[in-house]
Amino acid sequence: MTALELNAEFFRAMSLIADDESMMTKALNYIKKLASSKNKTQDTTLMTKEEFFAKLEKGEEEYRQGKTFAMLPGESYAEFRKRIQIISLKFQNKKTTKY
Repeated sequence: MTALELNAEFFRAMSLIADDESMMTKALNYIKKLASSKNKTQDTTLMTKEEFFAKLEKGEEEYRQGKTFAMLPGESYAEFRKRIQIISLKFQNKKTTKY
Protein backbone atom coordinates (compact mmCIF):
# COMPACT_ATOMS: atom_id res chain seq x y z
CA MET A 1 0.00 0.00 0.00
CA THR A 2 1.19 3.49 -0.74
CA ALA A 3 1.29 6.20 1.91
CA LEU A 4 -1.74 7.85 0.32
CA GLU A 5 -3.72 4.60 0.45
CA LEU A 6 -2.66 3.97 4.04
CA ASN A 7 -3.71 7.49 4.98
CA ALA A 8 -7.16 6.98 3.40
CA GLU A 9 -7.59 3.61 5.13
CA PHE A 10 -6.55 5.12 8.45
CA PHE A 11 -9.17 7.88 8.22
CA ARG A 12 -11.85 5.38 7.11
CA ALA A 13 -11.15 3.30 10.21
CA MET A 14 -11.10 6.41 12.42
CA SER A 15 -14.50 7.49 11.06
CA LEU A 16 -16.00 4.27 12.43
CA ILE A 17 -15.10 5.24 16.00
CA ALA A 18 -15.34 9.04 15.67
CA ASP A 19 -18.50 9.27 17.76
CA ASP A 20 -17.11 7.19 20.65
CA GLU A 21 -14.99 9.40 22.94
CA SER A 22 -13.53 6.46 24.85
CA MET A 23 -12.35 4.65 21.71
CA MET A 24 -10.99 7.89 20.21
CA THR A 25 -9.02 8.53 23.42
CA LYS A 26 -7.55 5.01 23.28
CA ALA A 27 -6.67 5.43 19.59
CA LEU A 28 -5.05 8.82 20.23
CA ASN A 29 -3.01 7.50 23.16
CA TYR A 30 -1.82 4.54 21.08
CA ILE A 31 -0.83 6.78 18.17
CA LYS A 32 1.08 9.07 20.56
CA LYS A 33 2.85 6.01 21.97
CA LEU A 34 3.79 4.86 18.46
CA ALA A 35 5.07 8.32 17.55
CA SER A 36 7.24 8.58 20.66
CA SER A 37 8.68 5.09 20.18
CA LYS A 38 9.68 5.91 16.59
CA ASN A 39 12.57 8.06 17.76
CA LYS A 40 13.68 5.46 20.28
CA THR A 41 13.78 2.59 17.80
CA GLN A 42 15.63 4.22 14.93
CA ASP A 43 18.64 2.10 14.14
CA THR A 44 21.81 4.07 14.81
CA THR A 45 23.87 1.51 12.92
CA LEU A 46 22.26 2.32 9.59
CA MET A 47 24.72 3.85 7.16
CA THR A 48 25.14 4.48 3.49
CA LYS A 49 27.12 2.14 1.27
CA GLU A 50 29.88 4.76 1.08
CA GLU A 51 30.05 5.09 4.89
CA PHE A 52 30.20 1.31 5.25
CA PHE A 53 33.10 0.95 2.81
CA ALA A 54 34.89 3.92 4.40
CA LYS A 55 34.71 2.14 7.77
CA LEU A 56 36.07 -1.03 6.21
CA GLU A 57 38.95 0.86 4.61
CA LYS A 58 39.74 2.59 7.91
CA GLY A 59 39.77 -0.77 9.70
CA GLU A 60 42.03 -2.31 7.06
CA GLU A 61 44.44 0.62 7.36
CA GLU A 62 44.51 0.28 11.15
CA TYR A 63 45.17 -3.44 10.71
CA ARG A 64 48.10 -2.73 8.36
CA GLN A 65 49.49 -0.25 10.91
CA GLY A 66 49.21 -2.82 13.71
CA LYS A 67 46.60 -0.85 15.63
CA THR A 68 44.27 -3.81 16.11
CA PHE A 69 44.02 -6.57 18.69
CA ALA A 70 43.11 -10.24 18.43
CA MET A 71 42.37 -12.89 21.00
CA LEU A 72 45.19 -15.33 21.54
CA PRO A 73 44.54 -19.05 21.06
CA GLY A 74 42.89 -20.42 24.23
CA GLU A 75 42.43 -16.94 25.71
CA SER A 76 39.05 -16.25 27.32
CA TYR A 77 37.13 -13.07 26.60
CA ALA A 78 37.76 -11.84 30.17
CA GLU A 79 41.52 -12.40 29.76
CA PHE A 80 41.48 -10.67 26.37
CA ARG A 81 39.63 -7.67 27.78
CA LYS A 82 42.05 -7.41 30.72
CA ARG A 83 45.06 -7.59 28.38
CA ILE A 84 43.63 -4.83 26.16
CA GLN A 85 42.93 -2.63 29.20
CA ILE A 86 46.53 -3.02 30.35
CA ILE A 87 47.86 -2.16 26.89
CA SER A 88 45.51 0.83 26.72
CA LEU A 89 46.71 2.14 30.10
CA LYS A 90 50.35 1.78 29.04
CA PHE A 91 49.59 3.70 25.84
CA GLN A 92 47.84 6.49 27.78
CA ASN A 93 50.79 6.76 30.18
CA LYS A 94 53.21 7.07 27.25
CA LYS A 95 51.15 9.95 25.81
CA THR A 96 51.14 11.89 29.11
CA THR A 97 54.82 11.31 29.98
CA LYS A 98 56.99 14.34 29.19
CA TYR A 99 60.63 13.96 28.28
